Amino acid sequence: MKILVVDDDFTCRNLLSEILKSYGSAEIAVNGKEAVEAVAAAMAASEPYELICLDVMMPIMDGQQALSEIRALEAAQGINSSRGAKIVMTTSLGDAKNTIASYKNLCDAYLVKPIDKAKLLEALRKLKLIE
Repeated sequence: MKILVVDDDFTCRNLLSEILKSYGSAEIAVNGKEAVEAVAAAMAASEPYELICLDVMMPIMDGQQALSEIRALEAAQGINSSRGAKIVMTTSLGDAKNTIASYKNLCDAYLVKPIDKAKLLEALRKLKLIE
């Protein structure tokens, strides 16, 4: 599985990469702008990401805007969000406003930090990314 981990926090990036390493190769982005650029480059190379773990609060471009732009890139390629990358929001923001905004922007799952390995793997099973 091709994975993109997007988080401005070094510890969170490492934790997610460590949990996911047995399921595929994880690439890293430290803000939403880098994430959108990475997704565009992967799509241009016909090697799109299957999973994107996306933090909400980041500098330069936040996760909500990145999510929206990633889904717009997919739409421009004729890819329906249900057939695009599975995007899991990984954030310390557990409030209803951010959760609802994420689902409106077509995320596939929403996990509140600290990331619990069992909950992350359960979400990936529900998304049919792992068994």
